[in-house]
Amino acid sequence: MLPAYIPNPIAALCGGGIPIDLGRNYSDGRRLFGDGKTYRGLLIGVLAGIAVGFFQIWLKSTYGWDFLPSHTLISVIALAIGALLGDMAKSFFKRRLGKGRGEQWPVADQYDLVAGAFFLLLIVDPSWLFMTITLPILIMILILTPILHRVVNIIGYLCHIKDVPW
Repeated sequence: MLPAYIPNPIAALCGGGIPIDLGRNYSDGRRLFGDGKTYRGLLIGVLAGIAVGFFQIWLKSTYGWDFLPSHTLISVIALAIGALLGDMAKSFFKRRLGKGRGEQWPVADQYDLVAGAFFLLLIVDPSWLFMTITLPILIMILILTPILHRVVNIIGYLCHIKDVPW
């Protein structure tokens, strides 16, 4: 899951600039995504996720580390892009519910990247998804994701990258 876990914090760290929604509002008068979703964050976040995935592929092929998943080019790209698309989809729905940037939305805030990554994998590489994400792996992902999410957000808050620790 590293190619999916890495893009969001890297996007927060390196983001800024032009918002993806270009400041436009939806028919309800609220922003599509908000200022927190930028082209620079999206690009750098996705590239970071892909780089981590390629590094995992290299480690597995070079050292034969069996604990690493057998990633493919498609799985790595889908995990990285899907994670940030999931985050953007969550932001879209948060705006529809009237929630502001940084406002908590329990469960959705933690699992948006997993849902987006798995959804994109289901579309572009379902065989990899079902061969790799077994029930025990899925349970581990469901347990570890909110823990990692919280730890990374606290670190981001303490480093003044995030305005809130969630």
